[in-house]
Amino acid sequence: MSSLSRELVFLILQFLEEEKFKESVHKLEKESGFFFNMKYFEEKVQAGEWEEVEKYLSGFTKVDDNRYSMKIFFEIRKQKYLEALDRQDKAKAVEILVNDLKVFSTFNEELYKEITQLLTLSNFRENEQLSKYGDTKTARSIMLIELKKLIEANPLFREKLVFPTLKSSRLRTLINQSLNWQHQLCKNPRPNPDIKTLFTDHTCSPPNGPLAPTPVNLPVTAVAKPAAYSSLGAHGPFPPTAAAANANALAGWMANASASSVQASVVTASSIPVPQNQVPILKRPRTPPAASGMVDYPSTDHEQLMKRLRSAQSVEEVTYPTTRQQAPWSLEDLPRAVVVTLHQGYTVTSMDFHPSHHTLLLVGSSNGEITLWEVASRERLVSKPFKIWEIASCSLGFQASVTKDTQISVSRVTWSPDGNFVGVAFTKHLIHLYAYHGSNDLRQNLEIDAHIGAVNDLAFAHPNKQLCLVSCGDDKLIKVWDSAGRRLFVFEGHEAPVYSICPHHKENIQFIFSTACDGKIKAWLYDNMGSRVDYDAPGHWCTTMLYSADGSRLFSCGTSKDGDSFLVEWNESEGAIKRSYIGFRKKSAGVVQFDTTQNHFLAAGEDSQIKFWDMDNNNILASTEADGGLPSLPRLRFNKEGNLLAVTTADNGFKILANAAGLRSLRPIEPPSFEALRSPIESAAAKVSGSPAITNVNPVNCKVERSSPVRPSPIINGVDPNGRSMEKPRTMEDVTDRTKPWQLSEIVDAVQCRLVTLPEGTDSSSKVVRLLYTNSGIGVLALGSNGVQKLWKWTRNEQNPSGKATANVVPQHWQPNSGLLMANDVSGVNLEESVPCIALSKNDSYVMSACGGKVSLFNMMTFKVMTTFMAAPPASTFLAFHPQDNNIIAIGMEDSTIHIYNVRVDEVKSKLKGHQKRITGLAFSTNLNILVSSGADAQLCVWSIDTWEKRKSFTIQIPAGKATVGDTRVQFHSDQTRLLVVHETQLAIYDASKMDRIRQWVPQDALSAPISYAAYSCNSQLVYATFSDGNIGVFDADSLRLRCRIAPSAYLSQAALNGSQSVHPLVVAANPLDRNQFAVGLTDGSVKVIEPTESEGKWGSSPPMDNGIPNGRTASSSIASNHTPDQTQR
Repeated sequence: MSSLSRELVFLILQFLEEEKFKESVHKLEKESGFFFNMKYFEEKVQAGEWEEVEKYLSGFTKVDDNRYSMKIFFEIRKQKYLEALDRQDKAKAVEILVNDLKVFSTFNEELYKEITQLLTLSNFRENEQLSKYGDTKTARSIMLIELKKLIEANPLFREKLVFPTLKSSRLRTLINQSLNWQHQLCKNPRPNPDIKTLFTDHTCSPPNGPLAPTPVNLPVTAVAKPAAYSSLGAHGPFPPTAAAANANALAGWMANASASSVQASVVTASSIPVPQNQVPILKRPRTPPAASGMVDYPSTDHEQLMKRLRSAQSVEEVTYPTTRQQAPWSLEDLPRAVVVTLHQGYTVTSMDFHPSHHTLLLVGSSNGEITLWEVASRERLVSKPFKIWEIASCSLGFQASVTKDTQISVSRVTWSPDGNFVGVAFTKHLIHLYAYHGSNDLRQNLEIDAHIGAVNDLAFAHPNKQLCLVSCGDDKLIKVWDSAGRRLFVFEGHEAPVYSICPHHKENIQFIFSTACDGKIKAWLYDNMGSRVDYDAPGHWCTTMLYSADGSRLFSCGTSKDGDSFLVEWNESEGAIKRSYIGFRKKSAGVVQFDTTQNHFLAAGEDSQIKFWDMDNNNILASTEADGGLPSLPRLRFNKEGNLLAVTTADNGFKILANAAGLRSLRPIEPPSFEALRSPIESAAAKVSGSPAITNVNPVNCKVERSSPVRPSPIINGVDPNGRSMEKPRTMEDVTDRTKPWQLSEIVDAVQCRLVTLPEGTDSSSKVVRLLYTNSGIGVLALGSNGVQKLWKWTRNEQNPSGKATANVVPQHWQPNSGLLMANDVSGVNLEESVPCIALSKNDSYVMSACGGKVSLFNMMTFKVMTTFMAAPPASTFLAFHPQDNNIIAIGMEDSTIHIYNVRVDEVKSKLKGHQKRITGLAFSTNLNILVSSGADAQLCVWSIDTWEKRKSFTIQIPAGKATVGDTRVQFHSDQTRLLVVHETQLAIYDASKMDRIRQWVPQDALSAPISYAAYSCNSQLVYATFSDGNIGVFDADSLRLRCRIAPSAYLSQAALNGSQSVHPLVVAANPLDRNQFAVGLTDGSVKVIEPTESEGKWGSSPPMDNGIPNGRTASSSIASNHTPDQTQR
């Protein structure tokens, strides 16, 4: 249907609405498929008119059109099913299950089985995932929020959610204008013509007398009804529609596009079959006469294309793109206030903000160095100077060029979309890929000799959902690399060095735009069929292309050889310039850089200023000099939120500009939890030459760092006898606040921290001996010395909108409706001598525990015992799930053996022997493929996960005069290489790849009591340690320097402090999502969750360092040194 016909439908819709033909309005909306009336849809959903809901939806999409459509229909039918169950109408529920929900079993059979099992429950709320299901009205409202997100994300609804802005009675106005025009053409026009019909053209009959007066304009009331008409109530005034993001838009750029073969190439690497219907195929191109070489598609072809684009994914797997910003905006939304100025040391050549931690900035420099900055705390977290990791593996041409010219700078730094990897391109041949494990943990992962000459640009892409690198260079080539450094594609066709690349996708079609130094723009599918596009960029020189955040609008910015700059928006459907922005005033000596943000603004650096444009307006919106000091062509980069803008300075640094929201985000904070930075859908890491690679690749030979990420030199109490330090760099605090003496943070009063005591927990007859947070971060699970487990959960409400664990809100002591306790069988067990143990499954569905007797597997929703195994003797003393298979459990035993037990077949697969006393700790490392065990004999053993053979064993060094008694515990750092070893006499960090000790801290001064427990924070940047005198220490994990001491008086009541029985923590657990929150289990049976005050936001600060020796050693009890005889201090 033509554009005018489509607009006519909108006019008719407005007319029908004004005439109150309500049913006809919605029938036309559905039958035309041009406008999806969200308000009408919401009304029908809230009323539970499911038949009409699906009928209306059917005009726009079918169940199997794409994963968004599938999820929409699934949510609706699931709600209908749950409402039938809630009414106890089992017959109707079965009918819905068979007729409506059965279709989804093809895509997710397990989910369908789980839904079916709800029929067996007297109340479906007994299912943990549905335990928060409220009344019907609330449930429908919650579902509507999800449905609106799905509809807005669904490409089939693009351009259909916004009704065009029309003046009232627009159709009547057009008819009157037509009648006026017809009347003016009358040979003998009458002054007051009588319009009796619209079915034929108007004409005035000839008069009997003199000539009639000159033509007059007909009033609107000629065809309008006497009564006034209100504006279109259901639609209201709407802003202009967003640009389309469909396959036809891409087709306009890509003539003769054929089936992409990226699936075949990627699948070969990953050995994962791809269904036939996931390969997009563009058929029957139609070239319009006015646009030679460009392709359009008839609507029938579009339907065929959409069918081919349907993916057979789980109904659970849906991602939401950022929607176009429709809210009102103002100049205050632009980040223009200078809030931070930082010195890099060399000219900044590239910058990129982390995709989810919006104050974490990656910076590349002209000396080849990359630096990670936390701009909120002004900290230089880590710096990596340029070096060639394996010169022997590089080409001879590169080796020769390095010897002649050692000046290599960074041309591009970029984060992967999930924030787990950093890509770096250099001006000579190389690409470096780093793995990011949080804070200052940036580890070498992959080195590629990618191009001859400079690598001019680098980007991450996701063809077939596999993370790949796309690069371009002076050799006129674009190359695509998989995560192991294997080259998948080489795109040839440019006749000049390739300046920039822009990978993107429209629906399931993946493609790459590239621009060359001769101004040519080309586009490529992931196949070997050559370029699909050959256009000229404005200026015919270096140009960069970027999409808006929601991927719906395409922009480019470039400069001609004469210094004229061009900022334009492209019409993708036609391959033509849609809008040219004006405001460049000066001839530029180089290439102007630009960026986009908030789906609303453009910014470019020129004439020592930053200039801003509204995307919908050609004229410049605002500009700023950022307090001066900018180079003539400053580089710039927005963070994802658009509230911070990094801008380079002329003195080898950069400034951070912010709006009001950005200012709020810049309060001093520590780097975030590494787990919090990860994307919701993560890929499993594969092993490539001993280092973690990206996803879904087989082991191959590639260039990776082979050295350990930590230096194995023994360091006692934070003092390095060799005068060296770990990779942690100095912070800005070290540089700027040297005049201020560092002081240990000491928390001695309850007002100095946030604290909540979990309800119904205190039981002096049962100590809390094991403590866990649920993996979701919404609950705490405690195991008492009596074998009973207690669970507390935080619920989502106004006081706690996130629903996560917090010290601001008292959680609920959770129990199932049955009133069951999660109690281990302790019959015949001497509880005074038993060693309780516990482990939680990754999905929080099951908990496994024992207390001197057999091991019990509990359902976390019902508290029912699912099974028992491994009856004593010997008793189980430690439990750990295998990281890659929940059916495999490592069980440490009282008799010093370790059993590798398969729950599914109820069989011990291996029995490991090597310790002399009971097992007290087990920790898996998937990176090193090992299991480390610790025992009450102070011994550590290393076992191969593949063969379960012992690789190494040794006894930890006990300080002089101390006995080798007490439990030894182990926990891996998030890098899966460093190992925290805890004994009552010490905290120690080991390099597990060699089992060399690199750090040690021993109790002293204010923290001189034996250590009762210790654990890493969720991001492995802190260590929380509890002591038998009630003190709690917070240590910097890299240096084992004490940052903060929490005294018993801060969290214990006066009665507990003055009581006859000493109360102290036996165990500590770190929140899996919040790096600054932890919980302690006490000897009086209570559990307390502790956080720093909101004003502080963290536990103290890192002690200053000077060549590995702390400043003012005598000023802090936490850094005094107790050396063993064989360890001397330099």
